Amino acid sequence: MSEVSIKSGKENMDVKAIHRFLAEDSYWAKGISFERVDNSLTHSFCAGAFINGQQVGFGRVITDYYTFGWLADFFVLPEHRGKGISKKILSFIFEQPWSGWLRRVMLNTSDAHGLYRQFQFQNLANPANILEVYNPNIHEGS
Repeated sequence: MSEVSIKSGKENMDVKAIHRFLAEDSYWAKGISFERVDNSLTHSFCAGAFINGQQVGFGRVITDYYTFGWLADFFVLPEHRGKGISKKILSFIFEQPWSGWLRRVMLNTSDAHGLYRQFQFQNLANPANILEVYNPNIHEGS
């Protein structure tokens, strides 16, 4: 396998490739507009995995860099899965100095519990305390 490099910053991401995956292949953002993806990256800490200059994985953290972080839009292209790339992206994020200051880091996943448990994620300690406004298809109107 070619060497995987991890880069951060929206300016280093292939926003078109990220949009393509989210809009066409993800289960959580099908049909999302390029503008929404582009703006979401602007307001997040972005981390991407690259092989030979091509983006093969991505994840972002919506954070204030001091108390809270929400992991979102994590993916590895199907042909590169099972090679530890997700772990490299997550390790890179959790090695950032600000990451150690966060009191709570959360995410939502339907199929990667085993991966995230390796990074100390657990079921909610007090699920009755967590409320949400849930609009999963709101991006389809834009």
